[in-house]
Amino acid sequence: MGNNDWKDRLNVVYSTNPDFHYETEEIVEVPTLPAGQQKLRVQLDRKNRGGKVVTLVSGFVGTDDDLKQLGKLLKSKCGVGGSAKEGEIIVQGDFKNKIVELLKREGYTQTKPVG
Repeated sequence: MGNNDWKDRLNVVYSTNPDFHYETEEIVEVPTLPAGQQKLRVQLDRKNRGGKVVTLVSGFVGTDDDLKQLGKLLKSKCGVGGSAKEGEIIVQGDFKNKIVELLKREGYTQTKPVG
């Protein structure tokens, strides 16, 4: 009967069709673009953060692992915390100019500051 993992079928109630095969939606990760082709935007953000300023890097196209690796590099170079998820890197504090310089030094030539 093949793969009979019940976790893949959590939202299926019941089927009386003997030929029924539940198909799961596979999440396809986009391959990471080379650094020179990434169009990253760096901006400051204060929305929904209790008045605290964060530097937001958006526009990353690639896998979550590569995004987290780039986020880790930026956070360590700035000496602060933050997060990296859903194509965005959040670095705590106002590091817009420093992050633009770091990204260009790492080969992200199409990086632009916004605002």
